[in-house]
Amino acid sequence: MAFGSGERVVFVHGTDSFGAAAWPHQHRLAGRFDCLFLRRHGFDLQAEPLPTDFDEDARIVDRHLGAGAHVVAHAQGAVAAMMAAVEHPDKVHSLTLFEPACLSLTADLPATRAYRQRLEPLFAARGELTDEEYQREFVRLVVGAEALPLTTAADRAQAKRARLQAPPWNAPLHIVPGLPTLVVTGGWEPLYEEVAHYLAGTGAIHRHAGGHHRPQDSDQGRALLEAFLARKALPD
Repeated sequence: MAFGSGERVVFVHGTDSFGAAAWPHQHRLAGRFDCLFLRRHGFDLQAEPLPTDFDEDARIVDRHLGAGAHVVAHAQGAVAAMMAAVEHPDKVHSLTLFEPACLSLTADLPATRAYRQRLEPLFAARGELTDEEYQREFVRLVVGAEALPLTTAADRAQAKRARLQAPPWNAPLHIVPGLPTLVVTGGWEPLYEEVAHYLAGTGAIHRHAGGHHRPQDSDQGRALLEAFLARKALPD
């Protein structure tokens, strides 16, 4: 879905909402930019969910870069964004990554290693579980809470889609040296802070904002993105 005119900005969603619905606070950027809100492979309201395909996700980003674009991604969407930047460094003007799930880069670091150890048995068993069983266990392991019941068709589709997602630590990721990159985290989860610290060590700018796992929805997160796209000094 596309809005606006000007420099192109491609938005890549995470695992929950997708398309323009995943970026409700970024629609206003269409007044200054040519905004494209993508849907990753297997994310479609009308079709059955499909398993993760990292390469196809990257190709979807590639196809929307045009002559060149800024790429903004959230969570697992950061994997496709970085893969596209590796493939077409001449077409990706910058990366903005909100809570990036680039866990293959940090697979052997403490927080990611603990996360993998906690979730690898669940990923290994997911073919034997129903969507509801998988969601219940995933929420328990990641959030430490009880999952909400699947009461609507949309809930059931989302649960199936979640069960079909591949472990993010299996993604084939590499760094693009010299690419202007902003990483924004919520400061609430060591896993994402570890990824951000790693990326900062390769030259990325790291900032914190509110909003927990969706810092792009906070006032500070929105301001950081808009300043970065406008090539202005970033607020601390």
